[in-house]
Amino acid sequence: MQRKWFQYWFNSPYYHILYSQRNDEEAEFLIDNLSEYLKPAPNARILDIACGRGRHSVYLNKKGYDVTGIDLSEQSIKYARQFEQRHLHFFVHDMRKLSFINYFDFSFNLFTSFGYFETEKEHVNALKSFRKGLKTEGKLVLDYFNSTKIQKNLAKQEIKTMEGIEFHINKFISDGKIIKHINFEHRNKTYAFEERVQAFQLADFERMFEASGLVLEQSFGSYGLEAFDESKSDRLILVCRKA
Repeated sequence: MQRKWFQYWFNSPYYHILYSQRNDEEAEFLIDNLSEYLKPAPNARILDIACGRGRHSVYLNKKGYDVTGIDLSEQSIKYARQFEQRHLHFFVHDMRKLSFINYFDFSFNLFTSFGYFETEKEHVNALKSFRKGLKTEGKLVLDYFNSTKIQKNLAKQEIKTMEGIEFHINKFISDGKIIKHINFEHRNKTYAFEERVQAFQLADFERMFEASGLVLEQSFGSYGLEAFDESKSDRLILVCRKA
């Protein structure tokens, strides 16, 4: 089976170099606000889906929760495992094939870690998998970019220099996807990667949630959990419960 773009790119050391300035304070701000809103019980079981190197998982665990982080990237999980302890574990796992049933109080899918697959059916299957892992009253939080605002303000070309590598980034919209082409040279070798993320909007999520047995309870438009405004909000944060 042919490997997908995310299997190459997220497992590459260059992915972490390009995005090394991701903001831990911002991540903690979101987790603090979600914790305040959701009020998980002490020792609540939380699944961090597509956890990357574990920054959200580690902070959730510091707040007293029992956290499992999963990601498809072996390199990310290898890095995250240095933080493992009694109530914090990391596994290499595909979000479409979760093996947990009725286990978690909450599942988090944060920082636009969705929308990577080619078909809506694959996304619905992933959501069904998220649902299956939740307890009866369990909740899913899905944090996505606001694709309406992104498409309106798309900067087509950008050059970012990180650790002496000049990343040339071209962004465009094609076939309902927001696509980034990332080209650079390092040690006399030329590299080309891409990111392809579906430009899902609120109505798309509502349709997919219904198809996967989830009920949308609340939507927010920022990490401060302000109301969602399609033209102004930076984020689309969706809170669902298991139907």
